[in-house]
Amino acid sequence: MTPEELFRAAHTGLPREAPGSAATTRLLLGLAGPLPARPRIVDIGCGTGPAALLLARETGGSVVAVDTHRPFLERLAADAAGLDVRTLEASMDDLPLPDGSADLVWAEGSAYVMGFDAALHAWRRLLAPGGVLVLTEAEWTTPHPAAGARAFWDPGYPGMRTTGANVAAAQDAAWTVAATYLLPDADWDAYYGPLAARLADLRREHPGHDEVLDGIGAEIGVRDAHGGDYGYTGYVLRPRRV
Repeated sequence: MTPEELFRAAHTGLPREAPGSAATTRLLLGLAGPLPARPRIVDIGCGTGPAALLLARETGGSVVAVDTHRPFLERLAADAAGLDVRTLEASMDDLPLPDGSADLVWAEGSAYVMGFDAALHAWRRLLAPGGVLVLTEAEWTTPHPAAGARAFWDPGYPGMRTTGANVAAAQDAAWTVAATYLLPDADWDAYYGPLAARLADLRREHPGHDEVLDGIGAEIGVRDAHGGDYGYTGYVLRPRRV
């Protein structure tokens, strides 16, 4: 198998593609405050849909689940039978959705693709009056992260900041920060546990690819060594008038 095929195989069928849990999704949904009956929800970077499915069930609303990876969307569509969930294959920075079409915009583990500031700017137009944005963001939890943590995060996300810096940036961009929540270690285990098991299976099924598989799983080792230096933080944000 090629490195790309191994990467796809490692991530196919995982329960989620970023740290998180049903408990955290429910907590953030509660912090988002009262929503309209049958709210209109857009889940950006939905992956296989763990949040989209829960949001549809918990709110009774309609969900537009957005991702660029068609196999994720196909799996989500199959799992969403009986729910008001529509999949949309589109880039998060060019969403073919009308202004004011969402009561709740949701993005777990995906805003980093654009960057925190760009996501807040691009997605603001989607919110109807009274709407709310909920996202989780990778952040430093110390002002002086270890070199090993920086060596992993800086190449892919050089703009990663602390919670304080992101709160200030959101406020400067005319958002009210209604709540923040640091995801617990259990939410990382919910992502990395299944990934580690999948990598172990691939080592047995495809011997001779240890170097590639080590690279795919490197983030697990970084988390074990430096998990106290970074995390994912949930944000509940409401736009202010400017």
